[in-house]
Amino acid sequence: MHLHLLGICGTFMGGLALLAREHGHRVSGQDAGVYPPMSTQLEAAGIALTEGYAAEGVPRDADLVVIGNALSRGNPAVEFVLERGLPYTSGPQWLAEHVLQGTWTLAVAGTHGKTTTASMLAWILEEAGLEPGFLIGGVPHDFGVSARAGAGSFFVVEADEYDTAFFDKRAKFVHYRPRTAVLNNLEFDHADIYPDLAAIQRQFHQLVRTVPGNGLIVAPTAEPAMAEMLVMGCWSPIEALGSAEGWHAREAAPDGSRFDAYLGDAFQARVAWDQVGDHNVANGLAALAAARHAGIPTTQGAEALGTFGGVRRRLEVRGEVAGVTVYDDFAHHPTAIATTLQGLRRRVGEARVLAVLEPRSNTMRQGVHRGTLGPSLGAADLVFLYQPEDLAWDLEAVAGEVGGHAAVCHAVEELVEALRDAARPGDHILIMSNGAFGGIHERLLQALAE
Repeated sequence: MHLHLLGICGTFMGGLALLAREHGHRVSGQDAGVYPPMSTQLEAAGIALTEGYAAEGVPRDADLVVIGNALSRGNPAVEFVLERGLPYTSGPQWLAEHVLQGTWTLAVAGTHGKTTTASMLAWILEEAGLEPGFLIGGVPHDFGVSARAGAGSFFVVEADEYDTAFFDKRAKFVHYRPRTAVLNNLEFDHADIYPDLAAIQRQFHQLVRTVPGNGLIVAPTAEPAMAEMLVMGCWSPIEALGSAEGWHAREAAPDGSRFDAYLGDAFQARVAWDQVGDHNVANGLAALAAARHAGIPTTQGAEALGTFGGVRRRLEVRGEVAGVTVYDDFAHHPTAIATTLQGLRRRVGEARVLAVLEPRSNTMRQGVHRGTLGPSLGAADLVFLYQPEDLAWDLEAVAGEVGGHAAVCHAVEELVEALRDAARPGDHILIMSNGAFGGIHERLLQALAE
């Protein structure tokens, strides 16, 4: 079968393309934004893609067109598919019907930490010899790809609450019907499609409704938004995260690089690894709980976490020049920004941390988080905010809340020059964006070298 994917370079759709290729299908695709790591993944897999959404890019011999959720009515390729009556479906629907059917699906959902927790969980299953399939919204260093079919009966999927497609406004994860569901946390996000937190809670509850009675839900039940959602009804066992009666950490190192995992009062295992931050401790506990439900002893899971290599764009070191270390991180929500900075601060101690932020997510661009953005940057010594021309609100107010150590830049080149002039040996520069950010990492490393 020839599958043509519209929006193929998105993290989800790119992974789907790899899975379809492994399942023996011929795969092609189109996208307007083509950049690594997804573009390089697709190129390495020999998957042809066309840049742009011209109707001419849709192959006339495609058996099925898979339409990503970033595309809407009015898109030339979408209009061509509809006018010609070509068969089409959504990515989550195709995944559910052609990949997840018949597997033990382990879904990782939540506002934050989905990619990292799913990567940890897949690695634990891999180290246990279960050869899991997976589809993750990032590239785990241990696997080098964001998706694979796997050889066993287990499949790990990052379960996104974003909508499915222009013709299916349910959350993606409603399609997955997991036996094991991790719900890391629940906050307001995706303001472009959800009017309020209650709307997101209803989508999460749709996911809860699909978990069988012999399944398992792993969730921080003490968090108010999560507790409110679970009160709507739950028909599956729950193992709590972050509370004394559930999974929690004791004897943790200040930077999170070591902790003892407990389930209630029962010691489970000690984890010693290269990850940092309280958020990663929580992610690790969730992965251990989900793996235990799949039959992997927690001691074995902890050993696997000890060799976990992390995920690209999650506090990833992009280079070190003249004693200055440059990091790349996907953080784009105030909670994630704060926890990422906290983890880095605890690791580097008194060294200076320079935080760089591009407010690129739809929610951030709408100004929904402007009131909490300043405080989330408090752990940084210097803050640099990027104000693109099309951002509808002014970042100067956020800079003022941060204090006298924040600056607003209106061009990437201006930002690179400001960072080059401010940096000194021993500094750590944390660049946060959920996009390519104009290639700032390479441009900054080059500027520092010069």
